[in-house]
Amino acid sequence: MSRCALTSAVIAAALALGAPRATGQSTAKNAAPFTTPRLSDGTPDFRGIWHVRGAAHINIEGHAADRNTTAERSFIFDPPDGKIPYLPDALKQRDENYKNRATADPAANCYQAGVPRAVYLPTPFQIVQSPGNLAIVYTDNHAYRIVYPSTIPHDEGIEFFMGDSRGHWEGDTLVVDVISLGDQTWLDEAGNFHSDQLHVVERYTLIDSNTMKYEATLDDAKVYSRPWSIRLLLDRDKHPAARIVEDECLEGPDGLWHHLSPYDSRALLRHNYEAELAADAGKNQASEDKP
Repeated sequence: MSRCALTSAVIAAALALGAPRATGQSTAKNAAPFTTPRLSDGTPDFRGIWHVRGAAHINIEGHAADRNTTAERSFIFDPPDGKIPYLPDALKQRDENYKNRATADPAANCYQAGVPRAVYLPTPFQIVQSPGNLAIVYTDNHAYRIVYPSTIPHDEGIEFFMGDSRGHWEGDTLVVDVISLGDQTWLDEAGNFHSDQLHVVERYTLIDSNTMKYEATLDDAKVYSRPWSIRLLLDRDKHPAARIVEDECLEGPDGLWHHLSPYDSRALLRHNYEAELAADAGKNQASEDKP
């Protein structure tokens, strides 16, 4: 059905139901306010599969249009100029990263994306939740995070690609404090980066049943002159059969690892665990049989 036909149908249905004609006042005022769904313990219910709007994964500072993507404004709202406040030497490193981005991007080489990048990859993620428990499972590279309560001390000095997460609720907003991220991940495909001192504070807030606002503040005195913040929107996948599809990587002839479609036969072969175990057992037996 065309947009015009759909609009006409909606208007006709509204008139048939006796809806009031426009009087110059918005009927939105009469709509019931959004109420955050809750689990049995009263905490907000964020369960579902979520996907970012826009293409922050290309460059969180925004980018011009090309033949593959439309133009994007910066996703950075602080500072107001939409630029990452790099220290001078760090800015030089970012520019060098950009020049080599085709081969140097850790995510393209099948490293886990890190935080906050994993949130705005072009693949969905799933929030799994029960009273007192929350985890986030990502499509790419088998990555996941368990968000432990903030009452449990951080594991410091252990460098994880996905960091060490501690969360608490501020009203209906989930606040996640993330440290121990190491320095092996980028923030996007443009080479924006951080050091092993990165500290991220994330804020997840439902603004309606199928839309979530995501904000993150990044603080890293080795690389940035001040903390800075991004904001973007996430959409719920409303399809009843929605699920996370496992991502796989395979080492190519160039010695680099490459992402494969989950439907690629080479990826499917990697999931034939029984065959792999049998092959390993055969190798072990052959080794034992050698004089």
